[in-house]
Amino acid sequence: MPSIFLSPSTQEFNPYITGGNEEQYMNLIADAMIPYLTGSGISVTRNNPDEPLSAAIAASNAGNYDLHLALHSNASPPSIAGQLMGPDVYYYTYSDSGRNAATIIANNLKWIYPEPSLVSIVPTTSLAEVRRVAAPAVLVEIAYHDNYSDALWIQNNIQAIAYNLSVSVADFLDVPFAY
Repeated sequence: MPSIFLSPSTQEFNPYITGGNEEQYMNLIADAMIPYLTGSGISVTRNNPDEPLSAAIAASNAGNYDLHLALHSNASPPSIAGQLMGPDVYYYTYSDSGRNAATIIANNLKWIYPEPSLVSIVPTTSLAEVRRVAAPAVLVEIAYHDNYSDALWIQNNIQAIAYNLSVSVADFLDVPFAY
């Protein structure tokens, strides 16, 4: 059975401009993804939101997962707060499987994000959650929580985002999506 380590943000200190916080909304998306994934025959393990990132990385590395998927929302630098928009899909620069997963996720997000041209795929060597995990890894910054339009889009599209990401995971794992 294919398996995924699902790692929604534990960053409750990142407030949404519209109310709530990053940890809250990313965990709602993860919660909504689980029935889609398990219904498609994908085994799901997820991080503990009360533990730090290092514990999520250790838990992921303790298993034999086919994908590590981190869910986050982004914030602009203080000098341009609220001005940036769009999903950024990160993968470890030297991981072909990570790049493949990121490409599938980004292409599918373009179907539901209001400005598809703002969806970006970003190779990185600096993000621990894609660099330090054993499984192919993707970190999705779903949109900007300091941008009013993006924050509202996340809040109003929890189910659609979860569905879209789950379709992407099934596609990457070459599993028929059951919904």
